[in-house]
Amino acid sequence: MPPQDSSQARWFAAEVQPHQAMLRAWLQSRFPPECDIDNLVQEALVRVCQAWERGEVQSPKAFLFATARNLALDQVRRQKIVPMISLVETDTQAVLEEGASIPDLVAHNQELEFLTEVIQLLPDRCRQVFTLRKVYGMSQKEIAAQLGISEHTVSAQLTIALHKCTAQFARYRRERGGRA
Repeated sequence: MPPQDSSQARWFAAEVQPHQAMLRAWLQSRFPPECDIDNLVQEALVRVCQAWERGEVQSPKAFLFATARNLALDQVRRQKIVPMISLVETDTQAVLEEGASIPDLVAHNQELEFLTEVIQLLPDRCRQVFTLRKVYGMSQKEIAAQLGISEHTVSAQLTIALHKCTAQFARYRRERGGRA
């Protein structure tokens, strides 16, 4: 999708397009060859332009890379190359079994979806550490060994991730008039 007007075209040329080659290389280094990198890059560029039109882009490079990463992860899940467990689906099952009311279930699902989005926007290392610890239940020692970092770094990254997630989630609840 080409930029619609000259201000968007200037913004795109200055803030987004210079990162296209780096994004392509980054995706190729982190995702399996079965991923359609060209399609991922194109879709990410389109979504960045759409978000810019809605006034949602504060850091174009970060937004571009996060969008491309999320698209790639979605593609990997669809291709079932790497089985992923959806946090929303897993937790929804537990809530349904407990007999929650429909409004409570909907609110809970919205909160889980928001939390998933917040986790996806964490810096790469934070997100990796947080996901390995909280989703896959790995110990800090196992995470350190798998990622080739110290246990202290794992602890620090977990702390950062938890603070960021907690702050965003508290803001989300305040904005919706819920409990913080």
